[in-house]
Amino acid sequence: MRTLVEIFGQTLRILWAHKLRSFLTMFGIAWGVGSLLLLVGLGEGFRSGNRRQFDELGENVMFVWGGRAPALNGSATSKRPYFLTMQDYRMVREQCSEVKNAVPIVQRNDIRAVSEYYQSAGQIVGTPPQLSEIRYLPLSEGRWVNALDLAQKRRVIVLGDETRRVLFPGRPSVGSTILLNGIRYQVIGAIQRLGRGENTNQNLKSYVPLDTMRQDFPPLNVGETLDPLSLIVYQPRTRGLHETARLQVHKVIAHNHGFDYQDEDAFDEWDSIQTAENVGRIFDAMNMFLGSVGLVTLALGAIGIINIMLVAVADRTREIGLRKALGATNGSIMFQFFVEGAFLTVLSGGLGMGAAAGLMGALALLPSPPGFDTPRIVPSTALLAIATLAVAGIAAGLYPARQAALLQPVEALRKE
Repeated sequence: MRTLVEIFGQTLRILWAHKLRSFLTMFGIAWGVGSLLLLVGLGEGFRSGNRRQFDELGENVMFVWGGRAPALNGSATSKRPYFLTMQDYRMVREQCSEVKNAVPIVQRNDIRAVSEYYQSAGQIVGTPPQLSEIRYLPLSEGRWVNALDLAQKRRVIVLGDETRRVLFPGRPSVGSTILLNGIRYQVIGAIQRLGRGENTNQNLKSYVPLDTMRQDFPPLNVGETLDPLSLIVYQPRTRGLHETARLQVHKVIAHNHGFDYQDEDAFDEWDSIQTAENVGRIFDAMNMFLGSVGLVTLALGAIGIINIMLVAVADRTREIGLRKALGATNGSIMFQFFVEGAFLTVLSGGLGMGAAAGLMGALALLPSPPGFDTPRIVPSTALLAIATLAVAGIAAGLYPARQAALLQPVEALRKE
């Protein structure tokens, strides 16, 4: 124990005697570790922010709107518009076995909402109660649309957070009434704020019963289409079946509107599952790239330590010769230099981790832009950094230590 304490004490004295060299060596390792953790942490922040945005859409949500189909089968130039209908929705529910849930939606952006205090012009969405089972629509107060509201065509509305703030600034909204294009509606609930920063699109949406919406504010510019819808929102039975569910929905819509279901250009849709998977692959590649950059930087720092320790062996040749002449064993010489290299590696790695954690903590105090969460230390990356440090520490200490131990006393003492 005494010998170990003495070796550590001697190591500290030697490092202090070469302050600049020791600092530059430690800086290389600290920079490598900090860069690795920070770069991967930034990538994870982007991944987490995008995942949160998808989570706010709902679980495994898919959307399909009306589109443009060939006027004649096989024609690539002439297109005709078509609009989704309640028949499309009913057939999707009846015939698409891999569709777990689906809801018809009617929405308009030209409806002016007026309270006794202010007015707003957000989007009004007509929906059945089941939308809350597909989309993420947490309530801050009141209740959601129910089956009686739908059956009795009640004029009730659930306000988005931004619309509520505009129409009822600092005042209670539930139980109050507003006018939608002059028609009186009662506020029955309000939705929690969704998203961050200036991303307020979802917060400007308000929801009314579907049949009430179709009665008071049917879709515009749909020609002679009967029972038109703005879109259909649906979920596959499982995440892995989203392509099968999508194909089944295509077949129903194409059959009802007279075109080939294999014509992908005829559909206007968004598969949030596919988008999330694509984004995930992008972030996986980004994390690999950023991690590789960090590992290269860390490896360069480790090479720097090996180089510095070899220089230390050359500088201390006479000391090594003297110690061996006085009876020091190869093992003790080797252990001395191994401890110095390992100590430099561990200390500088710890400083790098601490600096990265401190910077991430400081970033957590700042407002995050939309789609980005505060970077955080990824446990797997931290373990990788520790493992790399261990290898670097062994290499940085063991090889120069072996070179020192192999010096012959007579040759070492002769060295000037």
